[in-house]
Amino acid sequence: MDVTRATDVSIESKPRLGALARLAPEPMKVVLNWGRRYSLWVFNFGLACCAIEFIAASMARHDFIRLGVIPFAPGPRQADLMVVSGTVTDKMAPAVKRLYEQMPEPKYVISFGACSNCGGPYWDSYSVTKGVDQIIPVDVYVPGCPPRPEALLQGILKLQEKIARESLGERYGAVGRPSTAALRSGLVKPPSAEGGDR
Repeated sequence: MDVTRATDVSIESKPRLGALARLAPEPMKVVLNWGRRYSLWVFNFGLACCAIEFIAASMARHDFIRLGVIPFAPGPRQADLMVVSGTVTDKMAPAVKRLYEQMPEPKYVISFGACSNCGGPYWDSYSVTKGVDQIIPVDVYVPGCPPRPEALLQGILKLQEKIARESLGERYGAVGRPSTAALRSGLVKPPSAEGGDR
């Protein structure tokens, strides 16, 4: 009798969760990632010859719409995926960063071609950025000079695999909330408690 009572007490001390309550976060993650994976709106940032290969991948022969990728978003604010294709120069780098920052979360980047990956044949030029990853975070690199449309399709499949494994806690947990000190930085003064604003 004492043994059963001791186990009853230990069971009662733990919070009781039903089977569905324990599994609730996982199905939600699967549903959200499935929706993101198969509805990627693409913002093509074409800078050179690789942009022609991107256009070829979106046409009828290769047709990446069948993978759930919608080409040619109206602008960065409607896009989930930025494909940077071509030589990124130092003069163009601020524009790439600005457009990336305008994209809503979650956002992904594919670096398409040798020039975008590392500077390509122009890596030693004084005006070429040595890879777009020096400006913005890149999720998938597609090598080639220029890569074929099939390589872009493979890169999209790799990105979709990454999205399927993605955890919301890992993605958004590191961002965190601003501290109280940052919110009270002196930019906006609170009203005084004695007389109020007169």
